[in-house]
Amino acid sequence: MGAQPPASVPPPPAPAGQPLQAPAAPPVAPPAAPPVQMPEEYTPTARDLPVITRTDTLVDHPSVLAAQEPAPAPEGLGPLYVVGDVHGYYDELRAALEAEGLIDADGTWAAGNARLWFLGDFTDRGPDGIGVIDLVMQLSAEAAAAGGYCKALMGNHELLLLGAKRFGDTPVQSGAGTASFQAAWLLNGGQKNDMDRLEDHHLQWMARLDAVMEEDGHLLVHSDTTAYLEYGASIEEVNDTVHDVLTRSDADEVWDLFRKFTKRFAFRDEAGAQAVRELLDAYGGNRVVHGHSPIPYLLGEVGGEDGEDDGVAVDGPHVYADGLAIAMDGGVTMAGKLLVCQLPLAG
Repeated sequence: MGAQPPASVPPPPAPAGQPLQAPAAPPVAPPAAPPVQMPEEYTPTARDLPVITRTDTLVDHPSVLAAQEPAPAPEGLGPLYVVGDVHGYYDELRAALEAEGLIDADGTWAAGNARLWFLGDFTDRGPDGIGVIDLVMQLSAEAAAAGGYCKALMGNHELLLLGAKRFGDTPVQSGAGTASFQAAWLLNGGQKNDMDRLEDHHLQWMARLDAVMEEDGHLLVHSDTTAYLEYGASIEEVNDTVHDVLTRSDADEVWDLFRKFTKRFAFRDEAGAQAVRELLDAYGGNRVVHGHSPIPYLLGEVGGEDGEDDGVAVDGPHVYADGLAIAMDGGVTMAGKLLVCQLPLAG
């Protein structure tokens, strides 16, 4: 994850694989949030993180050309687009979709038979997560009527919000002791406004989201982890297993699913390409496309000594792991860019 965030950004990291935990006891009138245990994989995304200056993450990276060409679009269907993590940034999402010609100025589907996939994480941290979900649900109906489609994947923050609503402060067992979904949701940017506006149809929609899908040779997932392999040997099996876990509604079982879907950086280092190939061998496709881990942290390069936030220089998706992985989280929660891109990427 590169440089440590400045002292003003809580909290410190904890052992790898562990989701965020609430403190054992409430702090005594602290001026800031108390220190909490955080997994090594977790990336804070407060707006006062250091500035990212690297700009060579664009799609003309040489590794793009080395990857296999994706399959052509199915007959009768239009171009394929993907959207990175939105995290409640409704206005930024509207602007990005309109810039790509997917919606009009009124926020209505304008792309005919195009296909649009959201990679998960619609809520938390940003101001209007429920507005984002409402927009995606609206576009799903409008796109289907126009001969295209708009679909979405399950992100770890969907699991977190579902858990917070269903289980609240019910204790769950984690590797670092007892925790709860409510505490973890608040520590991960949960917004009271979203919880107050959350209705049954939002919960039902989130619980039915798939975890993995393949389109035109692109394996779409939310998290850059191989933990999906623990839930099935095929795309259908993974999605069925995730749906079954949510249907059974066992707090500890859902917590374990959430914990595994928070893991990240499996594709980033020397063994990254092999990790990608494990997923591709199991589920098909030529390249993995994911969100979850902000591109600045995948790059591991930060700039600025005073921690002032002048913006994050991410102009497009990041292609890495020998050209086999495409990262789509542009870091909108840290003044980066909400990415909406057409696939395959242009060479």
